[in-house]
Amino acid sequence: MYRQDIMPKMIEEFGYKSPMQVPKLQKVVFNVGVGESLTNSNAIESVVRMISTISGQKPVVTKARNSLAGFKIREGMSIGVMATLRSKRMYEFVDRLINVALPRIRDFRGIPTKSFDGRGNYSLGINEQVIFPEIDYAQIDKLRSFQVTVVTSAKSDQEALRLLQLMGFPFIQNQNRQN
Repeated sequence: MYRQDIMPKMIEEFGYKSPMQVPKLQKVVFNVGVGESLTNSNAIESVVRMISTISGQKPVVTKARNSLAGFKIREGMSIGVMATLRSKRMYEFVDRLINVALPRIRDFRGIPTKSFDGRGNYSLGINEQVIFPEIDYAQIDKLRSFQVTVVTSAKSDQEALRLLQLMGFPFIQNQNRQN
């Protein structure tokens, strides 16, 4: 799909001289902050199971680098979970995200285009893990939100936006908000 459909359109629209200049997906990163791990010791294991079920690979438990007295965090404490998907698993996840998970969100009208970071990467917050069909609603202890970051090789947000649009990401077309 990428070489037959997306690459020719990107070359035509942005005037690349070589097919190697066309941006592509590099990785997809999951990140979950588990603030309740201070009081609930099973929270980290629950999140590890959730992310491994969704991503298909074992995530890494992130630890605090510094102690923060205001948050009662000590250096070395488990404070989150992250997983990085590349190549085949990344494309399978993006396909499931676009075609299965996002349409299951209540009152879904599209994802905002304002979540680009200025370097061609897109971050998306998922409010409930139950939008993924792999997650059994009876097995979860709490509804958890997590962040999905799609890292591309694009040099600008416009290139990344067009790449993700051609891949099928359902962006909101008209974002004029009325106050």
